[in-house]
This record gives sequence, C-alpha cells and structure tokens, in this order.
Amino acid sequence: MKHAIILAHPKSKSFCASIARTCAATLRALGHKVIVRDLYKMDFDPRLQSGEIPVHTGFAPAPDVVAERKRLADVDSLIFVYPFWFNAPPAVLKGYVDRVFGMGFGYRPGSGGTEGLLGGKTLMTISTSGAPEEWVESTGALQALMTGFDRHLAAVTGLEVSGHVHLGSVLSTLTREAAKEMLVRVDDSLRKTFAGQRAG
Repeated sequence: MKHAIILAHPKSKSFCASIARTCAATLRALGHKVIVRDLYKMDFDPRLQSGEIPVHTGFAPAPDVVAERKRLADVDSLIFVYPFWFNAPPAVLKGYVDRVFGMGFGYRPGSGGTEGLLGGKTLMTISTSGAPEEWVESTGALQALMTGFDRHLAAVTGLEVSGHVHLGSVLSTLTREAAKEMLVRVDDSLRKTFAGQRAG
C-alpha cells in the first residue's frame, strides 16, 4: 500500500511529529510506501480562495492544490496526525481538507447530491490532547469531532474510516516512559490495521 501521512503541528519536535515519524517507520517496516506531508513545514495556505469555490459560472483549484492532488492521487491510505485545539483540528488541517478534498478530487456532482471520488481508500486519524483521554471520551468531545470531521469527510468523499486513535494527557511534562507507551500503541494500531494489506 501507499500511505500519505498528513501532519498538522507547528513544532518540528512536537509529540505529533514523533507520532508521524513512528507511523512512517512502522508502515515502511511492513513493506508499504509512505509520503509525509508536513503542512506547517510546507507553509500550506489553508484559506479557500474565491476562485476555488464551486459555482456554475466556473472555478478552478489553485496551482498548489493541483500539485497536492497529484501527490495524493495514487495513495491507498490517508493518516491525519494532529492535536486537539478547542476540541477540533488545527485550522491548517481544516483548510487542507477544504481546498484539497473539494470538488473534482474528493467528490463530483451526482444524481441527487454528490458522488465521492475516493472510494477504496482509507482514512485513519491519530490525535492528541492535553486533556486526559477519559475526559475527551466522557464529555463526548471525541465522538463529536469524529462525527463532524472523520465520518463526514468519509461520507462526502467515499473514504472508509479505518480508525481513530486518541492519545490524551500529552503535555510538556510527558515522561519518556509515557511517550514510549503511546508510540507503541500507535505502532500496534497500524500493524493491526495494515499488516498483510495490499493496494486496493
């Protein structure tokens, strides 16, 4: 399989960056191909421009979006890695979805609505929060985000959600031992999901 890891964190030495590196190492160890798209390092512009909005008078994706769609065209799996900010993905990731996964790549007009164009591809998310996992679960924050972001994106584009791993209590005081345990969880989840799989 070929995977695109989409990292949305401004710090190159963040725990999210460690997660992305772990994802890449695990998937390569399984014999899969990997590309990493570090949105902050790319200085990706998340602002949807007026000319990109689908209207009957015409629209067109900007050159950076065209290039990004080409990079993602042959991937079998998308893996989003990001922190919870106000119980939501960072703006750069939301803008990446708005611009890259829009009309012509993620979906097209269909009878009675839209038709997803990414069927046969999967979406996995690995998110972090400073709040404990128990709090994120008990308050409904994780389920709300998954409904409004993961599952909605999948419903519109035809992606299949293959999992959402959330890691809580990720603070500057995170110990080496705790961080290692979390990265083992990431590794285990990826192996359970993708070991033995081939491109669809």
